[in-house]
Amino acid sequence: MAQAVLAGPPDDVLSAEILPGWQTADGTYMAGLKLRLAPGWKTYWRAPGDSGIPPRFDWAGSENVAGVEVHWPTPRVFSSNGLRTIGYEHEVVLPLELTPREHGQPLQLDARVELGVCQDICLPIELHLSGLLPAEGRGESIRAALAAQPESARAARVGSVACTVEAIPDGLRLTAEIEVAPLGRNETAVFELSDSSIWVSEALIARQGGRLVARSDLVPVTGAPFALDRSDLRITLLGEGRAIDIRGCAVR
Repeated sequence: MAQAVLAGPPDDVLSAEILPGWQTADGTYMAGLKLRLAPGWKTYWRAPGDSGIPPRFDWAGSENVAGVEVHWPTPRVFSSNGLRTIGYEHEVVLPLELTPREHGQPLQLDARVELGVCQDICLPIELHLSGLLPAEGRGESIRAALAAQPESARAARVGSVACTVEAIPDGLRLTAEIEVAPLGRNETAVFELSDSSIWVSEALIARQGGRLVARSDLVPVTGAPFALDRSDLRITLLGEGRAIDIRGCAVR
C-alpha cells in the first residue's frame, strides 16, 4: 500500500493519501491521490488561473513505471479581489493511471508532488508518495472522480471549433469561435498549451446565439509572436455543473 508524506504546512491544512484501485483492461494500474483540505482552503487545477500555483509531478524516482497520467475531475472557478482562479475545495480525488514498463511486475512508486494551497495566503506544499503497487481496493471514489471529468467535445455535441490568430507586440491573440449550447451561468473558457512557459491571459467570453466566442492573449518568454500548433491547443469550457474538453481547433 502506498503512503503519502506531507511536507510544508501543518496537518490541519491538508491531508493526503493514496487510494488503491484496480488493473485496467489495457494493463495499466488505476490508483488515486486523495487530498482533503481544511475549511476555507483550496488547491489548484492543472491550469490554475490568474494567481494560482500549478501542480507539478515528478515520478523519476519510481521503478517499473513507464508513465503516469493524471485524470482531472471538473474544477470550480473562484473569484476574489478581481482575480479568477480554478481549482478544488474541501476534498478532491485525482485518479492516477500508471503504465508499467514490465507488465505483471510490481510498481515501486517514489514520487514528489508540488502544489499550492490558499486561503488568505498561499502556501507551497511538497508531497512524497512512496509504496509498492498494485494494491487492490474497491475504488468507488476513483471511479466517481473519473466520471466527473469534463465531457469530450463529441459527447457534448460540440459543432465547429474555429480559431483566429493575430500577432500582437509580445505574442499572439487567439480567438476561438465554438458552436456549443450554453453551459449555464458563469461560462468560462480556459486555453492551455503544452508549453507551460507561455503566459495565457484570462479569456474574454461573449455569446453570439449558438456560438461561444473566447479570446486570450498568449505571451511567450521571448515577448514576441510565435508559431502556434493548432493540435497543441486544448480548450476547456466550464459552466454551472458542466464542463467540456476540446482538443485542437481549425486555425484560420
